[in-house]
Amino acid sequence: MRDNIKGGALTETTFFVLLAVYKPNHGYGIMQFIEKETNGRVVLGAGTLYGAINTLVKKEWIAPLNDESDSKKKEYLITHIGKQKAEEELQRIEQVLQLASTVIKGGRIK
Repeated sequence: MRDNIKGGALTETTFFVLLAVYKPNHGYGIMQFIEKETNGRVVLGAGTLYGAINTLVKKEWIAPLNDESDSKKKEYLITHIGKQKAEEELQRIEQVLQLASTVIKGGRIK
């Protein structure tokens, strides 16, 4: 997963997975969240999703929840570090959006 290389940008997959686990969510729920919230533009395969989840767990950006119920679905939740990364990505996207809006609308760049 090529996150935070040079420009600091997260991959789209990483960002969407982080957003999907602001509330406890399991793998299939994460897939559904991403597909629904992108109106079907982004559909992750199981390999891509679980690869991303494993990487984010190793980076400690998300964590599996201790599940005391009988459910076999492992749920994940974003960590403090993950929230920081998501907030940084939001700020980066807002800066890109502002620049793009200025350029496309013919405005002057400060």
